[in-house]
Amino acid sequence: MRLVRLDEDFANWQGLLSLILDTFAFMNGRIDPPSSALHLTPSSLKDKARSEIAYVVIDGETLLGCIFCKPEPDCLYIGKLAVASSMQGRGIGRRLLNAATACAGELGLPRLRLQTRIELSENHAVFAAWGFVKTGESSHPGYDRMTFIEMCKRL
Repeated sequence: MRLVRLDEDFANWQGLLSLILDTFAFMNGRIDPPSSALHLTPSSLKDKARSEIAYVVIDGETLLGCIFCKPEPDCLYIGKLAVASSMQGRGIGRRLLNAATACAGELGLPRLRLQTRIELSENHAVFAAWGFVKTGESSHPGYDRMTFIEMCKRL
């Protein structure tokens, strides 16, 4: 297994999309509004990787996990963290998070920030175990109830 930062040489955008959609499938019908992952395409992922910093964990030709990192003025926002269902619990998510932490350090950013849906308490617990703390709640446009929480980790 190796960690790779996505660059212009990466070509498996369809495979990356499949990894994200397969990993996020458990949310379908469980979260409202539906995940923005459902609107991704291979082309939009390629554009996302150009405007953000993305890493994958790969074994041979098999994509096992990914993370997208977006520098903000006071933090590194992490999103689309996905680990293949069959590989969860094997340290791949932590490896991706470590890459994001190193990236934030290189950029001089003091914390990581993420958002996770209010309904996904199991994700809240994983992120808490990784050192994230809840810093707020908010809602998507058009919703009169909380739809996600924000969590941060000081570095």
